[in-house]
Parts: sequence; C-alpha cells; structure tokens
Amino acid sequence: MKNSDDNTFRKILTSLAFFLLAGLFEIGGGYLVWLWLRENMSWILGVIGGIVLFLYGIVPTFQQSFFHRTYAAYGGNFIAMAIFWGWIVGGNTPDVFDVIGSVIALAGIAIIFYVPRKGEKSIWSK
Repeated sequence: MKNSDDNTFRKILTSLAFFLLAGLFEIGGGYLVWLWLRENMSWILGVIGGIVLFLYGIVPTFQQSFFHRTYAAYGGNFIAMAIFWGWIVGGNTPDVFDVIGSVIALAGIAIIFYVPRKGEKSIWSK
C-alpha cells in the first residue's frame, strides 16, 4: 500500500509541476507580447513571447487526463497565476476579491482535475 501511495503522490506532484510550468509559459509569454504591444517595447519581445506561448500549448499534453478537463483546470490555474504575477512582477497587491476568486478557481481545479469519476479509470491508478 505504501508504494501505491508514493506513486499517487508522485503523480500529483508531477501534474502540479506541469500546471506551474504551463502557467509560467502562458503568463510569461502573454506578458512579453503585452510589453511589445502595450508598452511599446521591442518587437523581439513579441516574437519571444509568441515562442513561449507556443511552448505553453505543448505542456498540457503531458497531463494524464482528458483534453476538456485539462484545459478547464488550466483556466483556473491561469486565474491564480495571473493574480500572483500581477503582484510579484507588476507590484499590484491583490485585494480580497482577487484572493477569493483565486481560491475558488483553485478549488475548481481540484474538483475538475483530481476527483475520480464513477465508471472511469482513475488517472491516478497504476
């Protein structure tokens, strides 16, 4: 039983790492395009941002779930990471509604992505 628990824990950590990586690519790439178009910075940032956004499109394919659940969960990830990015990179402190909305989005990820469905093989099984 211990080995099975370790395997499940490892799978969850791997999926969370993919969420983090994809979020960094999505927010980071979008931010570079934003800087190019909205802040009149070099077009090179736009090109780099486009490449980074392309990489974002690849990362979710490594998740062990269906397309619709993976992308729905990434939507919640995007919400929370965008608020965090705005705080860390943009210096915009989240207000109570930003925090509440992010917590709701993260709860949605947990429900959509991690709760096993009746009649389906769990994505966490061996």
